[in-house]
Amino acid sequence: MSATVVTIPNGAATPSEPRSQVPTLSTAGALPAAAPRVEQVPAQGPRLESRIAPPRRHVSLTLLSFLIVVALPTALAGVYYLLIAADQYVAEFRFGLRSSEPVRVESGVLLSGGAAPYQATLDSYALAQYIGSRAIVDDLGRTLDLRRMFASPAADWPARLHLPVTAEKLVFYWQRQVDAFFDPTNGTIVVRARAFTAAEALGLAQGILASAERLVNALSAPARRDALSNAKNEVTAAERRLSAALARLQQYRDREGLIDPHKAADANAALADRVRDELVRAGTTLSTLKRFMNDGAPALQVLQARIESLKAQQGAVVSEATETAKTRDQALSRLMGSYEELESERRFAETAYQHALEALDRARIAAERQQVYVADFVPPSRPEEALYPRRWRSLGIVFLGAFVVWAIGSLTVRSVSDHL
Repeated sequence: MSATVVTIPNGAATPSEPRSQVPTLSTAGALPAAAPRVEQVPAQGPRLESRIAPPRRHVSLTLLSFLIVVALPTALAGVYYLLIAADQYVAEFRFGLRSSEPVRVESGVLLSGGAAPYQATLDSYALAQYIGSRAIVDDLGRTLDLRRMFASPAADWPARLHLPVTAEKLVFYWQRQVDAFFDPTNGTIVVRARAFTAAEALGLAQGILASAERLVNALSAPARRDALSNAKNEVTAAERRLSAALARLQQYRDREGLIDPHKAADANAALADRVRDELVRAGTTLSTLKRFMNDGAPALQVLQARIESLKAQQGAVVSEATETAKTRDQALSRLMGSYEELESERRFAETAYQHALEALDRARIAAERQQVYVADFVPPSRPEEALYPRRWRSLGIVFLGAFVVWAIGSLTVRSVSDHL
Protein backbone atom coordinates (compact mmCIF):
# COMPACT_ATOMS: atom_id res chain seq x y z
CA MET A 1 0.00 0.00 0.00
CA SER A 2 1.37 3.38 -0.91
CA ALA A 3 2.15 6.16 1.62
CA THR A 4 -0.18 9.11 2.03
CA VAL A 5 0.74 12.80 2.27
CA VAL A 6 -1.20 15.42 4.28
CA THR A 7 -1.20 18.87 2.72
CA ILE A 8 -2.33 22.14 4.37
CA PRO A 9 -2.85 25.38 2.46
CA ASN A 10 -0.07 27.94 2.59
CA GLY A 11 2.31 25.19 3.39
CA ALA A 12 1.37 25.03 7.02
CA ALA A 13 1.13 21.67 8.69
CA THR A 14 -0.39 21.02 12.01
CA PRO A 15 -0.68 17.75 13.85
CA SER A 16 -4.06 18.61 15.25
CA GLU A 17 -5.77 18.48 11.83
CA PRO A 18 -7.12 15.15 10.64
CA ARG A 19 -5.08 13.47 7.96
CA SER A 20 -6.67 13.12 4.54
CA GLN A 21 -6.02 10.26 2.19
CA VAL A 22 -4.87 11.52 -1.20
CA PRO A 23 -4.72 8.99 -4.01
CA THR A 24 -1.34 8.54 -5.73
CA LEU A 25 -0.30 6.88 -8.90
CA SER A 26 1.33 3.55 -8.44
CA THR A 27 4.13 2.31 -10.53
CA ALA A 28 1.68 0.26 -12.55
CA GLY A 29 -0.44 3.37 -13.18
CA ALA A 30 -3.55 1.91 -11.55
CA LEU A 31 -5.93 4.03 -9.57
CA PRO A 32 -7.40 3.00 -6.26
CA ALA A 33 -10.92 1.74 -6.38
CA ALA A 34 -12.37 4.55 -4.30
CA ALA A 35 -10.92 8.05 -3.92
CA PRO A 36 -11.25 9.45 -0.44
CA ARG A 37 -12.74 13.01 0.10
CA VAL A 38 -10.17 15.71 0.36
CA GLU A 39 -10.86 18.40 3.04
CA GLN A 40 -9.16 21.75 2.85
CA VAL A 41 -8.45 23.56 6.09
CA PRO A 42 -9.20 27.33 6.00
CA ALA A 43 -6.29 29.61 6.60
CA GLN A 44 -6.39 31.03 10.14
CA GLY A 45 -3.15 32.92 10.34
CA PRO A 46 -3.88 35.96 8.21
CA ARG A 47 -7.37 36.36 9.61
CA LEU A 48 -6.07 36.47 13.18
CA GLU A 49 -3.47 39.01 12.23
CA SER A 50 -6.13 41.24 10.66
CA ARG A 51 -8.11 41.17 13.90
CA ILE A 52 -5.16 42.20 16.05
CA ALA A 53 -3.71 45.01 13.90
CA PRO A 54 -6.52 47.64 14.23
CA PRO A 55 -6.32 47.82 18.04
CA ARG A 56 -2.61 48.47 17.74
CA ARG A 57 -3.26 51.39 15.37
CA HIS A 58 -6.02 52.68 17.73
CA VAL A 59 -3.67 52.72 20.70
CA SER A 60 -1.05 54.61 18.75
CA LEU A 61 -3.56 57.25 17.61
CA THR A 62 -4.83 57.70 21.18
CA LEU A 63 -1.33 58.17 22.48
CA LEU A 64 -0.48 60.59 19.69
CA SER A 65 -3.59 62.66 20.35
CA PHE A 66 -2.82 62.73 24.09
CA LEU A 67 0.69 63.98 23.39
CA ILE A 68 -0.54 66.69 21.03
CA VAL A 69 -3.60 67.87 22.96
CA VAL A 70 -2.45 67.41 26.58
CA ALA A 71 1.27 66.88 26.92
CA LEU A 72 2.45 69.52 24.46
CA PRO A 73 0.33 72.45 25.82
CA THR A 74 1.20 71.46 29.38
CA ALA A 75 4.89 71.36 28.52
CA LEU A 76 4.71 74.76 26.81
CA ALA A 77 2.81 76.21 29.76
CA GLY A 78 5.38 74.75 32.12
CA VAL A 79 8.21 76.35 30.16
CA TYR A 80 6.44 79.71 30.22
CA TYR A 81 5.28 79.76 33.85
CA LEU A 82 8.38 78.16 35.35
CA LEU A 83 11.13 79.68 33.21
CA ILE A 84 9.83 82.76 31.34
CA ALA A 85 6.98 84.43 33.27
CA ALA A 86 8.12 87.46 35.28
CA ASP A 87 7.09 88.14 38.86
CA GLN A 88 4.23 90.55 39.48
CA TYR A 89 3.77 92.34 42.81
CA VAL A 90 0.39 93.31 44.25
CA ALA A 91 -0.24 96.37 46.43
CA GLU A 92 -3.65 96.21 48.12
CA PHE A 93 -5.45 98.91 50.06
CA ARG A 94 -8.96 99.41 51.41
CA PHE A 95 -10.91 102.56 52.08
CA GLY A 96 -14.43 103.86 52.57
CA LEU A 97 -16.34 107.10 52.13
CA ARG A 98 -17.15 108.92 55.36
CA SER A 99 -19.07 112.12 56.02
CA SER A 100 -17.93 114.92 58.32
CA GLU A 101 -21.47 115.22 59.69
CA PRO A 102 -23.50 112.42 61.27
CA VAL A 103 -25.86 110.86 58.75
CA ARG A 104 -29.48 110.43 59.75
CA VAL A 105 -30.49 106.89 58.93
CA GLU A 106 -34.22 106.30 58.66
CA SER A 107 -35.91 103.37 60.35
CA GLY A 108 -36.76 101.78 57.00
CA VAL A 109 -33.08 101.58 56.12
CA LEU A 110 -32.29 99.91 59.43
CA LEU A 111 -35.10 97.38 59.03
CA SER A 112 -34.00 96.52 55.50
CA GLY A 113 -30.51 95.70 56.74
CA GLY A 114 -28.70 98.41 54.81
CA ALA A 115 -25.37 99.09 56.49
CA ALA A 116 -24.32 102.11 54.48
CA PRO A 117 -26.37 105.23 53.68
CA TYR A 118 -27.90 105.32 50.25
CA GLN A 119 -25.98 108.34 48.98
CA ALA A 120 -22.68 106.99 50.28
CA THR A 121 -23.42 103.69 48.54
CA LEU A 122 -24.01 105.46 45.24
CA ASP A 123 -20.78 107.42 45.63
CA SER A 124 -18.87 104.22 46.43
CA TYR A 125 -20.23 102.47 43.35
CA ALA A 126 -19.30 105.48 41.25
CA LEU A 127 -15.81 105.51 42.73
CA ALA A 128 -15.30 101.79 42.00
CA GLN A 129 -16.40 102.36 38.40
CA TYR A 130 -14.08 105.34 38.15
CA ILE A 131 -11.05 103.27 39.16
CA GLY A 132 -11.65 100.96 36.19
CA SER A 133 -12.33 103.70 33.64
CA ARG A 134 -10.28 105.78 31.27
CA ALA A 135 -10.81 108.88 33.41
CA ILE A 136 -8.42 107.65 36.11
CA VAL A 137 -5.92 106.56 33.46
CA ASP A 138 -5.91 110.09 32.05
CA ASP A 139 -5.70 111.57 35.55
CA LEU A 140 -2.78 109.38 36.60
CA GLY A 141 -1.08 110.01 33.28
CA ARG A 142 -0.29 113.53 34.51
CA THR A 143 1.88 112.22 37.34
CA LEU A 144 2.81 108.62 36.36
CA ASP A 145 4.19 107.24 33.10
CA LEU A 146 1.85 104.25 32.87
CA ARG A 147 3.11 103.17 29.44
CA ARG A 148 6.69 102.95 30.65
CA MET A 149 5.59 101.20 33.85
CA PHE A 150 3.59 98.50 32.09
CA ALA A 151 6.21 98.07 29.35
CA SER A 152 8.97 97.52 31.91
CA PRO A 153 12.00 95.47 30.78
CA ALA A 154 11.51 93.34 33.88
CA ALA A 155 8.26 92.00 32.41
CA ASP A 156 8.11 89.00 30.12
CA TRP A 157 7.05 89.45 26.52
CA PRO A 158 3.49 88.00 26.75
CA ALA A 159 2.65 89.95 29.93
CA ARG A 160 4.11 93.36 29.13
CA LEU A 161 2.43 96.25 27.32
CA HIS A 162 3.79 96.50 23.81
CA LEU A 163 4.50 100.04 22.67
CA PRO A 164 3.30 102.07 20.86
CA VAL A 165 -0.23 101.63 22.18
CA THR A 166 -3.49 103.57 21.89
CA ALA A 167 -5.46 104.91 24.81
CA GLU A 168 -8.12 102.21 24.42
CA LYS A 169 -5.56 99.40 24.58
CA LEU A 170 -3.92 101.06 27.56
CA VAL A 171 -7.29 101.15 29.37
CA PHE A 172 -7.86 97.46 28.50
CA TYR A 173 -4.44 96.57 29.92
CA TRP A 174 -5.15 98.77 32.96
CA GLN A 175 -8.30 96.76 33.70
CA ARG A 176 -6.17 93.60 33.73
CA GLN A 177 -3.68 95.07 36.19
CA VAL A 178 -6.01 96.98 38.55
CA ASP A 179 -9.03 95.47 40.24
CA ALA A 180 -11.53 97.51 42.32
CA PHE A 181 -14.37 95.88 44.24
CA PHE A 182 -17.06 97.52 46.38
CA ASP A 183 -18.55 95.53 49.25
CA PRO A 184 -22.01 96.96 50.03
CA THR A 185 -22.31 95.05 53.30
CA ASN A 186 -19.75 97.26 55.03
CA GLY A 187 -19.28 100.10 52.54
CA THR A 188 -15.64 99.19 51.83
CA ILE A 189 -13.80 99.51 48.51
CA VAL A 190 -10.95 97.03 47.95
CA VAL A 191 -8.34 97.90 45.32
CA ARG A 192 -5.51 95.63 44.10
CA ALA A 193 -2.82 97.07 41.82
CA ARG A 194 -0.27 94.85 40.04
CA ALA A 195 3.11 95.86 38.68
CA PHE A 196 6.37 94.15 37.79
CA THR A 197 8.34 95.67 40.68
CA ALA A 198 7.41 96.26 44.30
CA ALA A 199 8.17 100.00 44.10
CA GLU A 200 6.00 100.47 41.02
CA ALA A 201 3.12 98.56 42.62
CA LEU A 202 3.29 100.81 45.69
CA GLY A 203 3.47 103.98 43.59
CA LEU A 204 0.54 102.85 41.47
CA ALA A 205 -1.61 102.15 44.54
CA GLN A 206 -0.77 105.52 46.08
CA GLY A 207 -1.61 107.27 42.82
CA ILE A 208 -4.99 105.52 42.65
CA LEU A 209 -5.80 106.55 46.22
CA ALA A 210 -4.86 110.19 45.53
CA SER A 211 -6.98 110.22 42.37
CA ALA A 212 -9.92 108.75 44.30
CA GLU A 213 -9.65 111.56 46.86
CA ARG A 214 -9.67 114.14 44.09
CA LEU A 215 -12.77 112.56 42.61
CA VAL A 216 -14.57 112.60 45.96
CA ASN A 217 -13.76 116.30 46.36
CA ALA A 218 -14.99 116.93 42.82
CA LEU A 219 -18.22 115.08 43.52
CA SER A 220 -19.00 117.07 46.66
CA ALA A 221 -17.80 120.44 45.36
CA PRO A 222 -20.87 121.16 43.18
CA ALA A 223 -23.18 120.42 46.09
CA ARG A 224 -21.24 122.79 48.33
CA ARG A 225 -21.22 125.48 45.66
CA ASP A 226 -24.94 125.10 45.09
CA ALA A 227 -25.66 125.31 48.82
CA LEU A 228 -23.55 128.46 49.13
CA SER A 229 -25.14 130.01 46.05
CA ASN A 230 -28.66 129.25 47.31
CA ALA A 231 -27.84 130.75 50.69
CA LYS A 232 -26.56 133.93 49.02
CA ASN A 233 -29.72 134.15 46.93
CA GLU A 234 -31.85 133.77 50.05
CA VAL A 235 -29.93 136.56 51.77
CA THR A 236 -30.39 138.80 48.74
CA ALA A 237 -34.13 138.14 48.60
CA ALA A 238 -34.54 138.70 52.35
CA GLU A 239 -32.55 141.92 52.12
CA ARG A 240 -34.77 143.23 49.31
CA ARG A 241 -37.86 142.35 51.30
CA LEU A 242 -36.59 144.11 54.40
CA SER A 243 -35.62 147.17 52.38
CA ALA A 244 -39.09 147.34 50.85
CA ALA A 245 -40.75 147.04 54.28
CA LEU A 246 -38.59 149.82 55.72
CA ALA A 247 -39.33 152.04 52.71
CA ARG A 248 -43.08 151.59 53.10
CA LEU A 249 -42.82 152.36 56.82
CA GLN A 250 -40.80 155.49 56.08
CA GLN A 251 -43.38 156.65 53.55
CA TYR A 252 -46.15 156.09 56.09
CA ARG A 253 -44.37 158.15 58.71
CA ASP A 254 -43.74 160.98 56.28
CA ARG A 255 -47.35 160.94 55.11
CA GLU A 256 -48.96 160.80 58.57
CA GLY A 257 -46.40 162.90 60.39
CA LEU A 258 -45.97 160.29 63.12
CA ILE A 259 -42.84 158.47 64.07
CA ASP A 260 -44.62 155.92 66.22
CA PRO A 261 -48.43 155.90 66.52
CA HIS A 262 -48.11 153.69 69.58
CA LYS A 263 -46.30 156.44 71.46
CA ALA A 264 -48.79 159.01 70.20
CA ALA A 265 -51.64 156.85 71.43
CA ASP A 266 -49.96 156.45 74.81
CA ALA A 267 -49.50 160.22 75.07
CA ASN A 268 -53.12 160.76 74.05
CA ALA A 269 -54.32 158.35 76.69
CA ALA A 270 -52.20 160.05 79.35
CA LEU A 271 -53.57 163.45 78.32
CA ALA A 272 -57.12 162.14 78.43
CA ASP A 273 -56.50 160.87 81.96
CA ARG A 274 -55.16 164.24 83.09
CA VAL A 275 -58.10 166.11 81.53
CA ARG A 276 -60.52 163.75 83.20
CA ASP A 277 -58.83 164.26 86.55
CA GLU A 278 -58.89 168.04 86.14
CA LEU A 279 -62.54 167.88 85.13
CA VAL A 280 -63.42 165.81 88.18
CA ARG A 281 -61.57 168.19 90.50
CA ALA A 282 -63.17 171.25 88.91
CA GLY A 283 -66.63 169.72 89.22
CA THR A 284 -66.00 168.92 92.85
CA THR A 285 -64.81 172.48 93.53
CA LEU A 286 -67.81 173.95 91.74
CA SER A 287 -70.21 171.88 93.82
CA THR A 288 -68.51 172.99 97.00
CA LEU A 289 -68.52 176.69 96.12
CA LYS A 290 -72.20 176.65 95.14
CA ARG A 291 -73.06 175.97 98.74
CA PHE A 292 -71.50 179.20 99.88
CA MET A 293 -71.80 181.52 96.86
CA ASN A 294 -74.48 182.81 94.61
CA ASP A 295 -74.71 181.67 91.04
CA GLY A 296 -73.60 185.06 89.75
CA ALA A 297 -70.37 185.08 91.77
CA PRO A 298 -67.30 185.66 89.55
CA ALA A 299 -65.46 182.67 91.02
CA LEU A 300 -68.29 180.34 90.07
CA GLN A 301 -68.43 181.73 86.57
CA VAL A 302 -64.68 181.26 86.12
CA LEU A 303 -64.88 177.73 87.42
CA GLN A 304 -67.78 176.88 85.13
CA ALA A 305 -65.87 178.28 82.17
CA ARG A 306 -62.87 176.10 83.11
CA ILE A 307 -65.09 173.04 83.33
CA GLU A 308 -66.48 173.72 79.87
CA SER A 309 -62.96 174.13 78.52
CA LEU A 310 -61.91 170.81 80.08
CA LYS A 311 -64.91 169.07 78.56
CA ALA A 312 -64.10 170.50 75.14
CA GLN A 313 -60.48 169.38 75.54
CA GLN A 314 -61.60 165.93 76.63
CA GLY A 315 -63.78 165.61 73.53
CA ALA A 316 -60.90 166.62 71.30
CA VAL A 317 -58.57 164.10 72.92
CA VAL A 318 -61.15 161.33 72.56
CA SER A 319 -61.80 162.24 68.93
CA GLU A 320 -58.06 161.93 68.21
CA ALA A 321 -57.98 158.42 69.62
CA THR A 322 -61.17 157.13 67.98
CA GLU A 323 -62.56 157.44 64.49
CA THR A 324 -65.49 159.78 63.97
CA ALA A 325 -67.08 161.31 60.91
CA LYS A 326 -65.21 164.56 61.34
CA THR A 327 -61.80 163.16 62.23
CA ARG A 328 -61.74 160.02 60.10
CA ASP A 329 -58.40 160.82 58.43
CA GLN A 330 -56.61 161.75 61.68
CA ALA A 331 -57.95 159.02 63.98
CA LEU A 332 -55.20 157.24 65.91
CA SER A 333 -57.07 153.95 65.74
CA ARG A 334 -56.84 153.95 61.93
CA LEU A 335 -53.25 155.11 62.01
CA MET A 336 -52.30 152.40 64.47
CA GLY A 337 -53.94 149.69 62.33
CA SER A 338 -51.97 150.68 59.24
CA TYR A 339 -48.82 151.10 61.27
CA GLU A 340 -49.15 147.67 62.87
CA GLU A 341 -49.43 146.05 59.44
CA LEU A 342 -46.29 147.78 58.24
CA GLU A 343 -44.47 147.09 61.48
CA SER A 344 -45.39 143.39 61.36
CA GLU A 345 -44.09 143.16 57.83
CA ARG A 346 -40.89 144.90 58.92
CA ARG A 347 -40.36 142.54 61.86
CA PHE A 348 -41.04 139.47 59.71
CA ALA A 349 -38.67 140.66 56.99
CA GLU A 350 -36.02 141.43 59.58
CA THR A 351 -36.36 137.95 61.14
CA ALA A 352 -36.17 136.30 57.71
CA TYR A 353 -33.09 138.34 56.91
CA GLN A 354 -31.41 137.25 60.13
CA HIS A 355 -32.18 133.60 59.40
CA ALA A 356 -30.85 133.97 55.85
CA LEU A 357 -27.61 135.43 57.20
CA GLU A 358 -27.23 132.52 59.62
CA ALA A 359 -27.87 130.04 56.80
CA LEU A 360 -25.26 131.79 54.67
CA ASP A 361 -22.71 131.51 57.46
CA ARG A 362 -23.42 127.80 57.83
CA ALA A 363 -23.21 127.24 54.07
CA ARG A 364 -19.92 129.12 53.90
CA ILE A 365 -18.47 127.03 56.72
CA ALA A 366 -19.71 123.84 55.06
CA ALA A 367 -18.26 124.90 51.73
CA GLU A 368 -14.86 125.46 53.28
CA ARG A 369 -15.02 122.10 55.04
CA GLN A 370 -14.82 118.78 53.19
CA GLN A 371 -18.16 117.00 53.54
CA VAL A 372 -17.18 113.56 52.24
CA TYR A 373 -13.64 112.23 52.50
CA VAL A 374 -11.76 109.02 51.85
CA ALA A 375 -10.94 107.02 54.99
CA ASP A 376 -8.11 104.66 54.03
CA PHE A 377 -8.12 102.38 57.07
CA VAL A 378 -5.85 99.94 55.18
CA PRO A 379 -3.31 102.19 53.41
CA PRO A 380 -1.10 100.96 50.55
CA SER A 381 2.09 99.20 51.63
CA ARG A 382 5.16 97.98 49.75
CA PRO A 383 4.79 94.29 48.81
CA GLU A 384 7.60 91.94 49.77
CA GLU A 385 6.66 88.85 47.75
CA ALA A 386 5.37 88.39 44.22
CA LEU A 387 1.88 86.92 44.18
CA TYR A 388 1.59 86.58 40.40
CA PRO A 389 1.84 84.61 38.26
CA ARG A 390 0.54 81.67 40.26
CA ARG A 391 2.73 79.21 38.44
CA TRP A 392 1.71 75.78 39.66
CA ARG A 393 -1.96 76.60 39.81
CA SER A 394 -1.89 78.03 36.28
CA LEU A 395 -0.01 74.96 35.10
CA GLY A 396 -2.57 72.70 36.73
CA ILE A 397 -5.41 74.63 35.11
CA VAL A 398 -3.78 74.25 31.68
CA PHE A 399 -3.30 70.52 32.19
CA LEU A 400 -6.83 70.01 33.48
CA GLY A 401 -8.37 72.00 30.63
CA ALA A 402 -6.33 70.19 27.98
CA PHE A 403 -7.13 66.82 29.51
CA VAL A 404 -10.85 67.56 29.54
CA VAL A 405 -10.74 68.59 25.88
CA TRP A 406 -8.76 65.47 24.96
CA ALA A 407 -11.06 63.16 26.92
CA ILE A 408 -14.19 64.63 25.35
CA GLY A 409 -12.67 64.40 21.88
CA SER A 410 -11.51 60.81 22.40
CA LEU A 411 -14.92 59.71 23.65
CA THR A 412 -16.59 61.44 20.71
CA VAL A 413 -14.30 59.78 18.14
CA ARG A 414 -14.71 56.34 19.71
CA SER A 415 -18.49 56.74 19.88
CA VAL A 416 -18.64 57.68 16.20
CA SER A 417 -16.35 54.79 15.16
CA ASP A 418 -18.39 52.28 17.16
CA HIS A 419 -21.57 53.60 15.59
CA LEU A 420 -20.13 53.21 12.09
